[in-house]
Amino acid sequence: MNFFDWEFAWEILPRLLDASLKTIGITIAGFSIAIVLGLFLAVGRRSRHRWLSWPMTGLIEFVRSTPLLIQVYFLFFVLPNYRAGLDAVPRAQWEAVTALNMKPLNAYRKVILPQALRPILPALGNYMISMLKDTPVLSAITVVEIMQRAKNIGSEHFRYLEPITMVGLFFLILSLGLAWFVRRLENRMELAR
Repeated sequence: MNFFDWEFAWEILPRLLDASLKTIGITIAGFSIAIVLGLFLAVGRRSRHRWLSWPMTGLIEFVRSTPLLIQVYFLFFVLPNYRAGLDAVPRAQWEAVTALNMKPLNAYRKVILPQALRPILPALGNYMISMLKDTPVLSAITVVEIMQRAKNIGSEHFRYLEPITMVGLFFLILSLGLAWFVRRLENRMELAR
């Protein structure tokens, strides 16, 4: 007896590939928002102005202290951990931009951020892979991504082994590919030092 029906797997493959585009799109959109919004929140949290730093700290703590499903209902994925990267920039660099009287935007763009990105790149890569693997949570708000599509196919045909296995392979291949890409990017940034 053959447990895995390859003919059925090939039959459902186009439907799963179609849903995988949505999964990849959600991951890229969420990661893009997280990269930009996370940076602004991390920089805002470091502000000397309490009217800015306190709300940023409150929002960051909300995101860290609530379950992912609750965040999905209210927010997209936000805030990769930029704070560690900013804290890794030597104090002398912060003092230098102050001594040179650089405007904050120029100081961050030309001096601080290039140094802060190197140490957080692995964390950002892991965050992106984690986001990819968490996209099935979106089915709670009726987003039909690849895992939900696989469950729907399984319930239509009363066969779950093939669609769920294929989705598992999809996540495995994409996660390994993203990890490889991040390692290459890390190596390139190390060489650029």
